[in-house]
Amino acid sequence: MGHVILITGASSGFGRLAADALAMAGHTVYASMRGTTGHNAAQVAAIDDFARSNGVDLRTVELDVGSAESVDAAVEKIIGAAGRIDIVVHNAGHMCYGPAEAFTPKQLADLYEVNVIGAQRVNMAVLPHMRAKRRGLVLWMSSSSVAGGTPPYLGPYFAAKAAMDALAVTYARELALWGIETSIVVPGAFTQGTNHFSHAATPGNPEVADAYEAGPYAGYAERIKKAFDAIVPADADPAEVARAVVAVADAPTGSRPFRVHVDPTQDGADVGFAVQDRLKSEMLYRTGLDELLSVAH
Repeated sequence: MGHVILITGASSGFGRLAADALAMAGHTVYASMRGTTGHNAAQVAAIDDFARSNGVDLRTVELDVGSAESVDAAVEKIIGAAGRIDIVVHNAGHMCYGPAEAFTPKQLADLYEVNVIGAQRVNMAVLPHMRAKRRGLVLWMSSSSVAGGTPPYLGPYFAAKAAMDALAVTYARELALWGIETSIVVPGAFTQGTNHFSHAATPGNPEVADAYEAGPYAGYAERIKKAFDAIVPADADPAEVARAVVAVADAPTGSRPFRVHVDPTQDGADVGFAVQDRLKSEMLYRTGLDELLSVAH
């Protein structure tokens, strides 16, 4: 029997690719997004057409991770229709590009709102149902930037993804005894097939950005983009991330990997995370809390 899966931020990019792939794998998938009757109406129509054409159970649901009321209403709708949520995929996120100083505090807060606090709202709505059933999977879409090599001019976004990843690791320990699994998918850089860069936020203080461009960092905004593009292989396929999500979802309970890396640029995140995760695990062994490293069944 397929799982009932909720994906946040599924109007495009990794979220949409994962929604399609999970539905094709036989799961009931709720692709959530904002503005289902507004700016994302075309995406809703495309998803409905995909579901009909392929005979799969792929649905859309209005969900704004920035609103507790919206999150609660979406989860209630899914529970009412399907009776459960087996897997939640924290995919909603937003990028920015430019020198860190040129972004306002409000812009940084907005990035954390989507990438971190929004996930917390979704967890608060979904986890009570999972805890009641003593099973489930929380799947987080992290970033190789958290532990791998990173270019400048993406600092606020990288900081938000690092905060999300840290939250995911803590949740893994706090959900293990409830029988709820955690997996973290770690995509590397994909400059084609997603809307990350085209939808990236620009600096709220353009005069500061201009000062950088007129000073010793003249030309770096374009230089960094070109350098970033140059290290991404021409055949890098973002659908690989969706396939990784499907593999995690389809894996038997108790055998799901803690981290899965999908990194066409090989920026070293697999090495960095191996060290970080080992250190955190060793601390649990030293403090006699190592039972939190295994999911109860």
